[in-house]
Amino acid sequence: MDKNQYSEKWQMRFAFFEQNGAPKTPEHKAAMKVEPYMRRILLNMNFIAFFFGFIYFFVLGLWRKNLTLFGVGVGVGVGVVVIIILEIMESVLSIYIPPAVDMGIKFAFSAIWGTTANYAYYLKEKVNSQSWNPFEGLF
Repeated sequence: MDKNQYSEKWQMRFAFFEQNGAPKTPEHKAAMKVEPYMRRILLNMNFIAFFFGFIYFFVLGLWRKNLTLFGVGVGVGVGVVVIIILEIMESVLSIYIPPAVDMGIKFAFSAIWGTTANYAYYLKEKVNSQSWNPFEGLF
């Protein structure tokens, strides 16, 4: 694989993962602690994936991991529908579900796409991983 086909950011991320291993390893955690704050953010979070996660994963070719995350999102969505039904019955059950719950769920899924993108792309490009597990190497 020719590193020159990737932007400087991706080359830096790939080099860091090659040198320090998966995010769940002690070596990676120790190396991350000595990195400057902004570089840690660049290594841990992909802001394009945070804002455009579903589309961006397809652009990167991470369709398997994307469909898995989408499936989890649909599963959580079914749970949210149940909550909405309960909310409709609010007067009967005397419960109130604030709009912040919905916003929190959306933010959580954006954060999942944003934090898994970098290492998932590294695995696809460098290790040739074809896994459906979006959390491979993270936990």
